[in-house]
Amino acid sequence: MPPLLLFDLDNTLIDRNQAFRGWAQRFLRARALPLEDLGWLSTLDCGGYFPREALMRATVARYGLHVSLEKLLDDYAETMIELIDCPEEHRTALRKARAAGWTLGIVSNGSTKQQRAKIERTGLDDLVDGWIISEEADCEKPDPLIFRLAADRCRRSPALTDEADWTRSTWMVGDHAPADIAGAAVAGLRSVWLDHGRPWPELDYRPTLTATGIPEAVDEVLSAPLLT
Repeated sequence: MPPLLLFDLDNTLIDRNQAFRGWAQRFLRARALPLEDLGWLSTLDCGGYFPREALMRATVARYGLHVSLEKLLDDYAETMIELIDCPEEHRTALRKARAAGWTLGIVSNGSTKQQRAKIERTGLDDLVDGWIISEEADCEKPDPLIFRLAADRCRRSPALTDEADWTRSTWMVGDHAPADIAGAAVAGLRSVWLDHGRPWPELDYRPTLTATGIPEAVDEVLSAPLLT
């Protein structure tokens, strides 16, 4: 059975924060608001972990806007999809892993419609074997169930195979310690944390490996010994 390499989506395979900054700049310019407030919006965004509805409500209140929350949310969703990108070096790394015999999958928390649109717009649907999104799965990282469901989507059928065999041959790559790395730990998977220049923030668990980006992460996984 081929080994399995799972990836987070936002700020791992795609630069979600860059797309958010692009949306924020458009939002401020369209309303003649100070571009210096880009920092305020980015801070409130918390890398995508602050709820969208709450972010929009806070924004409406800050600027005294007379616009519906629904309209702002729709504009945000459409703009984020338009601006999202998967760097070519990430595509190259995925092709390299596939050529080396790895099965590839995506495990993402978030809205099914939004995350699926990102996967399809960036062409990642042609580069991986399957994906799972928390809304449709009715569970989210770090729940170990979502990783088993991802393996099933990638046609590995973990429910029909020996669990130890499945976990020994699977890696998870992601940037968010509580979701990606803690999730890998409780699921029994090895992991690579994308540090993005940050120090490791947790005490109770650690990633198997650390990398600066997707190309290095893939190289580290491909050069790691297979567990038997």
